[in-house]
Amino acid sequence: MVLLARNWWAFVLRGVLAILFGIFTFLRPGMALMTLILVFGFYAIFEGVLNVVAAFRRTGEADQQPWWALLIEGILSIVAGLFALFIPGLTAFVLLYIIAGWAIATGIMEIIAAIRLRHQIRGEWMLALLGVLSIALGILLALFPGAGALAVVLWIGAYAVVFGGLLIGLGMRLRRWARPEGHLPQSPRIAPGH
Repeated sequence: MVLLARNWWAFVLRGVLAILFGIFTFLRPGMALMTLILVFGFYAIFEGVLNVVAAFRRTGEADQQPWWALLIEGILSIVAGLFALFIPGLTAFVLLYIIAGWAIATGIMEIIAAIRLRHQIRGEWMLALLGVLSIALGILLALFPGAGALAVVLWIGAYAVVFGGLLIGLGMRLRRWARPEGHLPQSPRIAPGH
């Protein structure tokens, strides 16, 4: 069974958390950028841990999945989250560049995973689109870091909602793909004459 399909729930969970994070940023747009960065730190660490766990949950099967891409993405997410949480001396400006770098790096890993999976799953375009959205957010943050805290909060919030929706969609497709057709519940058959 495909590694990603077995871990469909992780995509759905990441998607739900991303949407909640995005909604939070819309409900509290006036919050300080530092608060947003702390929330980002916790989210990035949690997402990174999920990716690392998914990468190591391989069985003895000959999986052709890009487990190393999940591992790299997970490590990058954890490092970015730790920077955001434990180096408060960095200015918000520098932390925005860390978030931008994280978004670009994880976007590249997602595109690589989609390319590697294109012959194995349907809906890999969602994973590629996630990567493109991540790269776009990273580029926007890198090019316009002084756009104002409110604009940055809204960019990140919109990205999180769209990203979360795509993750949930991908997770549900993987869930359907993971179920073997032979194990679908069938109605009991009654033998003739009974």
